[in-house]
Amino acid sequence: MKFGIVDFHCDALSKLHQDPSIHFSDDQKLDVSAFKLKQGGIKLQCFAIFVSERLGQGRIGHILEQIRLFRTEVEACGLPLVTSRQQLAALVASGGSGGLLSLEGADALEGNLSYLRCCYDLGVRFLGITWNHANWAADGIMESRGGGFTQKGKELVQACHELGIILDVSHLSPKGFWELTELAETAGKPFIASHSNSFSVCNHPRNLSDEQIRAIVRLGGRIGITFVPYFVKSEGPVKMTDLLPHLEYMCSLGAENHLVFGSDFDGIDHHIAGLENAAKYSDLREMLLKYYSGALADKWLYQNALKFLQTQIPATKKTL
Repeated sequence: MKFGIVDFHCDALSKLHQDPSIHFSDDQKLDVSAFKLKQGGIKLQCFAIFVSERLGQGRIGHILEQIRLFRTEVEACGLPLVTSRQQLAALVASGGSGGLLSLEGADALEGNLSYLRCCYDLGVRFLGITWNHANWAADGIMESRGGGFTQKGKELVQACHELGIILDVSHLSPKGFWELTELAETAGKPFIASHSNSFSVCNHPRNLSDEQIRAIVRLGGRIGITFVPYFVKSEGPVKMTDLLPHLEYMCSLGAENHLVFGSDFDGIDHHIAGLENAAKYSDLREMLLKYYSGALADKWLYQNALKFLQTQIPATKKTL
C-alpha cells in the first residue's frame, strides 16, 4: 500500500518549549508545522524531546512539558501519537498522519529508570542516549575523553530492551557505539542512527564510519539520512543533489533496505538550498525520481521505516 513520507527526527517540540508564542499549526518560525507536513506529503513524523542547554540542567519536568506540548499542539492539529504496531497499521490503512516521540539525550531522566518507564507509558518509543557531550549514561561524540557507557548507562540499555524502546546512536561516542552493538547483538535488538550521514563522504565526526554503517545493517537497524548541511558536504553551498553521494555510498555498503530520512528540521540554523523546511520534501521526492526508480525512492521515503516500526514497536498500545 502506498503511504507518504516518514521522517525520523525533528526538533519542533524543543522550539515550542523554548518559545511559548510559537504554535504548531502554521508558525513561520518552525521548519516543521502541521501545514508544512501536509504540503510536503509527510505522513509520519518523529518528534524529538530535546532539552536545550539554555534551560540549564535537564529535568524530568522538561520532558513532561514537551510531551504535554505534543498533546496540546501536535495532536490538536490532527496528528495522533503512534505507540504500537496496531495503531501504525490503522494509520497506514486510513491514509492519515501521525507522530512518534523520541527522547534526544538521557540527561533529563536524571539517572532514574522509573522516569524511563514513565516516558514509555506516555508514548516515547526512541531514545538517543546522549547529545554531543557526556551525561550520566554515556559519552557523546564531542566528549574529548571518548568514553563509552557507565554502569548505570548499561542498565538503561537493558531497561530499554525490556520495555521496547528503540535506541538511537546519533550523537553517541564511537566507544559507546561499539559497546551498544555488543549489547544489542546479545539481546537481538536493532538500533537506529536517526540523523547521521556517511563519514567517508563528509568527514564530520557526527557521521558514521563504514564499519558503523555495516554494523547497523547487520543488526537490521535504520540510518536516517539527514539534512544538516555540514553533515552533507564539508564546504561550499549545499544543494539537494549533494545528498545523493551519501545514498549511493551507503547502498554500496549494503544499506539499501536500511536507509530512511531524519531531517533534523528545527534543530538546524542553516539549510540545504531548496530543502529549507518540511514542505520541501515533495521537491526531494521529485529529485530522487530523476535518478532512481519509484520503487527505490519509496523504500527510502517510507517503506524501510514502516517495515522497521512494524516489527520493533510494541504490538498493542499499553494501557496506563
